[in-house]
Amino acid sequence: MADLKIEFSQKSEEPHIDYKLLLNASYSEIKETAEKLRPLLMPKPGVDYKLYLSFKPQLREGEELITYTQSACPECNSLLTAAVFKRDGKVWIRKVCPEHGEFEELYFGDAKVYERFRSFQRDGRGNTVTHVPLMALCPYNCGVCPRHKSNAALINIVLTNRCDLSCFYCFFYASRAGYVYEPTLEHIRYMLRQARLAEPVKPPAIQLTGGEPTLRDDLIDIIRMAKEEGFTHIQLNTNGIRLAFDPDLAVKVRKAGTNVVYLSFDGVSPLTNPKNHWEVPYALDNLRKAGLGAVLVPTVIRSYNLSEVGKIIQFGLRHNDIVRGVNFQPVSIVGRMPRKERDKERVTIPDVLKAIEEQTEGQIRVEDWYPVPSVVPISRFVEALTGKPQIAFTTHFACGAATYVWQDDGEIIPITRFVNVDEFLAFLDQKADELEKGRNKYIVMLELTWKLRKFVDLEKAPKRLRKGNKLLRILYEVFVKHDYESLGEFHYNTLFLGMMHFQDLYNHDVARVMRCDIHYIMPDGRQVPFCSFNVLSDLYRDRAQKAFSYSISDWEKISGKSIREMSYKRNIRKLIAGEPYRRHYQGIIDVDAIPYEQHVLASKKFGIPVIED
Repeated sequence: MADLKIEFSQKSEEPHIDYKLLLNASYSEIKETAEKLRPLLMPKPGVDYKLYLSFKPQLREGEELITYTQSACPECNSLLTAAVFKRDGKVWIRKVCPEHGEFEELYFGDAKVYERFRSFQRDGRGNTVTHVPLMALCPYNCGVCPRHKSNAALINIVLTNRCDLSCFYCFFYASRAGYVYEPTLEHIRYMLRQARLAEPVKPPAIQLTGGEPTLRDDLIDIIRMAKEEGFTHIQLNTNGIRLAFDPDLAVKVRKAGTNVVYLSFDGVSPLTNPKNHWEVPYALDNLRKAGLGAVLVPTVIRSYNLSEVGKIIQFGLRHNDIVRGVNFQPVSIVGRMPRKERDKERVTIPDVLKAIEEQTEGQIRVEDWYPVPSVVPISRFVEALTGKPQIAFTTHFACGAATYVWQDDGEIIPITRFVNVDEFLAFLDQKADELEKGRNKYIVMLELTWKLRKFVDLEKAPKRLRKGNKLLRILYEVFVKHDYESLGEFHYNTLFLGMMHFQDLYNHDVARVMRCDIHYIMPDGRQVPFCSFNVLSDLYRDRAQKAFSYSISDWEKISGKSIREMSYKRNIRKLIAGEPYRRHYQGIIDVDAIPYEQHVLASKKFGIPVIED
């Protein structure tokens, strides 16, 4: 590797290497190169950002301060003081950049939901192994650094920035970036090992993402490698196009060790989901045959598909034999956008929760949802009982929410209808306190066994959980006997509903970044929180990936493929004529009422060409 030189862009002074020289590099050579580049890729004060913390935004009449925090300027990435405050029953964030003026943005669409969620906030213990020293203020020191408050629960690894689609709200893809980022297998092994260095708890889950990861010919090798390196839960994040047309691929990724597929799914109609409306039924059928579950992942945009969140849940319940959950993601507004346009697209967690309540006719209510850190008492209790460190989901309370639902005789039943969640969590918290103070764990377990029935109203539970006191038995097996295989019974025919609102530069809050537990592992070995990686993308994601990238022409010569020719072309007539299409959408939408021309228009408007037989 003596001939591998670090070069610097004349315009940006950003470092990069000739990645084709690393094609056959060994693990140790990759590691050496990554460690040389790492300090050169860190954000530079005075160049990449400035500090303007003395400029404190002023409150106005009718506004109530919640807290001051720190945030980044949407124009120049500089660190600003921001005010989080209530007004008109909502929560807002305001900041002032002396160079670019004032920015105000909706932070949380309901102040009452905000306060309820805030009551569950817990801070984690941080990381004893960090990848970068403490040299700058958050969020310009991500790696993770000693200041970070949460352990990673899920690691994302980008396998490629190539994609067969070009969605307008996508974070990035190769043709837009102007280069191909696609690390070699040995480079991926290096990143996996860096991610597993975390202490006191190693992240158990990894998501293989992109771009479109199924475009990699060596995807099966990568899945096996992730298993070899200690990850016990593997998620494949995909648009499902290849899975729809290649049933063998679903079988192969399942056998290699994939646990679940995270499948893009923005709506049930062509207009709301022109990305993969026509292909999803075929992908789900192939996943059924492979025995591989799916989580539907809708990006929710106010003017686009907020009106279909209830039908998305209905679709998930209809196909609950293979759909394990729906994970809604309110849109992250990337790029420069005027306030008027942001108001048109912006939707926050409470907005989606209210829409779900309305569209399910009150079967799933706003109060049925809990913020991510609400489950910390479960981790505390298990850790105190076993003496083994556990993943604690100490994400910021405004980042996400979740609940579980069942369908019984056509009725949707959330877990809160038959489990007193608040009392149960408070009880586990109390018992964790007692165990930490030295109380006998066998006495605590006896108390838990005796009191479990107090928290469960079996008469209101789904029928399948009532029979033979199944629910109580499952809870006993999990919390008393630590038999986590029993969770499989609990999850059978359960639909997990999640909500994760990733930030953008307009609603950016450093307090959220510091508590993030969904991290990306970078090609230089840093472990970066999601909302630094994708929000300050020019300082983290783009800079690091460009440093370890091929030019498009180099990649095409090496691979023998064409970036342009990989773009997907859709045969709509063939897809809508297939039996799986009608079977999956019947009862959700009127498939016969949609003119063929409307199908074609939706696809073309989204940028996907339509071909005929």
